Amino acid sequence: MLSNNYMNNRSGGSERSVQKLVKWMTAASWTTLLIGLALSLANLSHFSEQNASLMVGIGFMVGSVHIYVIRTAIHLVHARAPHLFGNRD
Repeated sequence: MLSNNYMNNRSGGSERSVQKLVKWMTAASWTTLLIGLALSLANLSHFSEQNASLMVGIGFMVGSVHIYVIRTAIHLVHARAPHLFGNRD
């Protein structure tokens, strides 16, 4: 059972904070992707597992996808929360 504090905290103030988080995570994922691309393209001529900047760049690109997926999950869960819990006021 949900407490009254939880339901009160889900009002307008949390909506703004979630939107800030979603925007911040979107920017972070794009920034991480661009850093990964730059690192990967900088030393693409030496294509091997011993090329540290290439491996770190690929890691950044994979990490950016993870950040974006987590951002999308947060956004979807927050958007569906009122429908899942209903109006208990």
